[in-house]
Amino acid sequence: MRTVTFSLSTRESVTRRALDAFSGKRRGSHISFASADLLWRVLTSKRWELLKVMTGGGAMTIREAARRAGRDVKAVHGDVHALLAAGVLRKNADGKIEFPFDAVHVDFLLKAA
Repeated sequence: MRTVTFSLSTRESVTRRALDAFSGKRRGSHISFASADLLWRVLTSKRWELLKVMTGGGAMTIREAARRAGRDVKAVHGDVHALLAAGVLRKNADGKIEFPFDAVHVDFLLKAA
């Protein structure tokens, strides 16, 4: 099972993970956000629902993603492009979109200000 972890990370932490990967240390797949505010701006409730229907679903067209989500194609198109820009989704060689993971783990700590 391919799991991705969404987390809050500093630039230094992301750089450390990248250097570990280059030296052969496997740490799993991560998509990091600089702040909780940014995470929630990117992963709106509609985009989260879209990721849920795409998880483990393989490559698909935007139209297919919209059908699975039960949403309007134009609205899904906008969400797909926001998720592509954030590096959450990717396009394959055929131009189809994909979220190449079977599971998502969200990892961050909420603490008093």
